[in-house]
Amino acid sequence: MKECSSNSPVNITLKVLGGKWKPLIMWFLNERTMRFSELHKEISGITQKMLTQQLRQLENDGLVDRKVYNEIPPKVEYSISEYGQTTLPILKTMAEWGIIHSISHSIKEV
Repeated sequence: MKECSSNSPVNITLKVLGGKWKPLIMWFLNERTMRFSELHKEISGITQKMLTQQLRQLENDGLVDRKVYNEIPPKVEYSISEYGQTTLPILKTMAEWGIIHSISHSIKEV
C-alpha cells in the first residue's frame, strides 16, 4: 500500500483545492467574473465569513484574481486567474464523475 506523505502530489492538490467550497467557487468563477454577493447567492449554504476566507486562500494561492474598483460604494470582482484555469480539467472531471454517479444511483433506486 502506498504511503501518503504530506508532500505527495495528491495531498498538495487537496491542500489547495480541497474542502467543500473551493471547487464550487472555482467552478462558478470559470463561468464568469463575479462580485462577492453574486458568489454568495450562487453557493447555497456558505456563510459570508467562509466565502471570504476561501476567496482569500484561493487568491493567495494564485488561483483567483481580485479586482477592486475605486468607487463608492466599493466594488470588488473575482475571476479565475490564468494559473487557476489549469484546475479546470480537474473540475470538469469531477463534474463528469458527479453526473455518472448521480445517474447510476438514480437507476438503482428505481
